[in-house]
Amino acid sequence: MTSAAALRTTPLHQIQKEAGARFVDFHGWSLPVQFSGIIKEHQAVRGACGLFDVSHMGQVWVTGKDALALVQKTNANDAAKFKPGQSMYSHMLNERGGVVDDVIVTVFGPERFFVVVNASNIETDVAWLRRQAAGLDCAVDDQSAGTAMVALQGPAAKEVIGAVCPEAAALKRMGGLEARLFGEPCVVTRTGYTGEDGFEVVAPNAVIPRVWQTLIVRGGSFGLLPCGLGARDTLRLEAGLLLHGNDVDADHTTLETGYDWVAKLDKPDFIGKAALQAQKKAGLTRRLTGLKLLERGVPRPGCKVYADGAEAGVLCSATYSPTLETGIGVYYAAAPFPPPGRALEVEIHGRRFPAATAPLPFYKSLSRS
Repeated sequence: MTSAAALRTTPLHQIQKEAGARFVDFHGWSLPVQFSGIIKEHQAVRGACGLFDVSHMGQVWVTGKDALALVQKTNANDAAKFKPGQSMYSHMLNERGGVVDDVIVTVFGPERFFVVVNASNIETDVAWLRRQAAGLDCAVDDQSAGTAMVALQGPAAKEVIGAVCPEAAALKRMGGLEARLFGEPCVVTRTGYTGEDGFEVVAPNAVIPRVWQTLIVRGGSFGLLPCGLGARDTLRLEAGLLLHGNDVDADHTTLETGYDWVAKLDKPDFIGKAALQAQKKAGLTRRLTGLKLLERGVPRPGCKVYADGAEAGVLCSATYSPTLETGIGVYYAAAPFPPPGRALEVEIHGRRFPAATAPLPFYKSLSRS
């Protein structure tokens, strides 16, 4: 645990403190876990709109003549199929096919790519990219320290984003643009990690408080609430979205997570391709699998999963789902893989709760476009 004095803060920390946020240590950052309550914030995003501070995420530019070559080499997804102004979700892999990180890459031209990486992996990812760039004519520019990021999420997000960037409302899902907000260069993408429609705004540290406050004021009439990490976790798990370090890491492959669509095995060579091809040919021995509790309870990461009385796995991500009103979680099941509805048990505080396997995602939004 990082000492309170050593915790990093975002440019929005004081504003959030004044708004009554409760903070937690998240990978060395002091970040809001909740403002008005996790369930209330979760429901606001599902039904209206929520605003998250995700400034701890890393922002990296890959630029230069060989920028596309580097992005292609280090990503399982195929950036060559994306046009300027489009974003792709991707996995950066090691030689074993393990996931170094899952990222969002926005294409702004054949020589300009904007990569958002996970907070705990910034240094690792930047070092990895720079190492793979050896011999290539391109630069890897980590701008994480000087920029911040907010995520506006929910079915009303399209109406609210116009307060800071009117042109963003015309973006298609997984689209992106560069704009000047309050006189400073910014990036706005129609992306997010809640399973709902939404936008993410990356702006210089000096500007992000104005972005936040403007969206809060504009969103008030739409039911917008400031939201913390608690709601972000319940939302993304319901939507079947991976949390790197919990659900996937360098020792688990893209295929094992069930994200086969991310790995474009028909594109030219990329790091980890041979390992994925071999694994696909041999057949998976484990796969990320969803489950739901059949009785009231709150499962947590690390809880053991049982099938027919024998231990069958350990929960990676797990929590109470406000939308489904039951406990949900994911674990790596061994082959042969259990079908939906397979009877299981989850051990919580020494007691075994009945559960059943469930297809992922647990929840699909009607608001995404």
